[in-house]
Amino acid sequence: MDRRTFIKRTSLGTAAVVSGFHMPLFAQTPKLKIGLIGSGWYGMVITKAALQSGGVEVIAVCDVDSEHLKNSIAEIESLQGSKPKGFKNYDDLLNMRGLEAVLIGTPPQWHALQFIAACEKGLPIYCEKPLAYDVEEGKAMMKAAQKAGNIVQIGFQRRQSEAFKKAKELINDGTTGKIHQIGAQIHYRPGDADTTVQSPPASLDWDAWCGPAPKLPYKPSIGHMAWRLEKEYGNGHLVDWGIHNIDIIRTIMGFETPESIYATGSLEILKGRMTTPDTLMANMNFTGCPVIWQHRLWGTGDLNPQFNNGVFFYGERATLFASDNKLVLMPLGQNQQHQEMDIPTPDMQERHLAEFIQAVKTKNKNLLSCKIEDAFQSTAAVQLAMISYETGSEVKWDASNKTISNNAAAAKLLARPYRQGYKRP
Repeated sequence: MDRRTFIKRTSLGTAAVVSGFHMPLFAQTPKLKIGLIGSGWYGMVITKAALQSGGVEVIAVCDVDSEHLKNSIAEIESLQGSKPKGFKNYDDLLNMRGLEAVLIGTPPQWHALQFIAACEKGLPIYCEKPLAYDVEEGKAMMKAAQKAGNIVQIGFQRRQSEAFKKAKELINDGTTGKIHQIGAQIHYRPGDADTTVQSPPASLDWDAWCGPAPKLPYKPSIGHMAWRLEKEYGNGHLVDWGIHNIDIIRTIMGFETPESIYATGSLEILKGRMTTPDTLMANMNFTGCPVIWQHRLWGTGDLNPQFNNGVFFYGERATLFASDNKLVLMPLGQNQQHQEMDIPTPDMQERHLAEFIQAVKTKNKNLLSCKIEDAFQSTAAVQLAMISYETGSEVKWDASNKTISNNAAAAKLLARPYRQGYKRP
């Protein structure tokens, strides 16, 4: 199953559950006036999740693809009964009178500039993960949010998973015993995208889409939906999808940023179709317990397919496998039976957005599951792993100064140059 099919099926399951609600979560309160920056696939996923709460009205939408813009406006109007205004430039959206919050669903190369601009307006922000494309952008975003004092939630919606919450409970109550090692993986096969260099769709301003990132020759395999495995935009599978598992490990275990990381991998089987490793192993040395990440974007993945996407907690008394909707507990000892627990949370996305909306309406940051400082650490962890892979070296993180120590080649990759016409924050 490819990533798009997985998300599509998950979204369909979520819609079925949410449509059964008898009353919106915020039916009796004034609707929050929000704007959406980036109205493609996932921008619309988070927007529809917000609309399910009943607590928002989308009054503005921005996208550099006129077809996306037209279609999203029409769909939002059909869902909420009122038509949002459309913009190509996000600055015009941010200047709209009456705007009370923004959702950012653009690719990572745009997050920093759009986020900081929204902070300068004092607006609450829900921003998709990863927080930023590079580490220095993430630091600038934290600084901007701390200065603005605005409410910020980052899209690590797996923090809402009841299965992962149960995993934390089993670890904390001693069921697994002390955890000495953690393994995480997401094996899947990317779909086939056209790698032929060609003119972009007539509706797409490709120059504006690339923004501060390098402007590569357009091909469908690095454009809409498919950019995640392109080094210059998505920066690969660990940064895009694996980051969810790294974030939930940090959440369960109370980890901060790894003290050191060493990553190795290759791009062989899918060479020519993508520019990030199709095979990767990253050893992340968090204080007290190492985390080993691996992915193979080819073949069958794990020997048992049910373990292709999830986290293994290796404890003294038991091994616990945790995924979005299921746990498998394997106790120590002979003749022990595996205990399987199905704990679905089909509305993780809706819960995460509803939490943000409630925090904005009550002006209570304590309601948030993923504040920007926390998201920075999860994002930095996977960014540092990719820096280690690119340099072929161990990366040591200086947490107090938020930089790489004693490795000039790696430290240089903490911030990439912006394209001419764009200024780094």
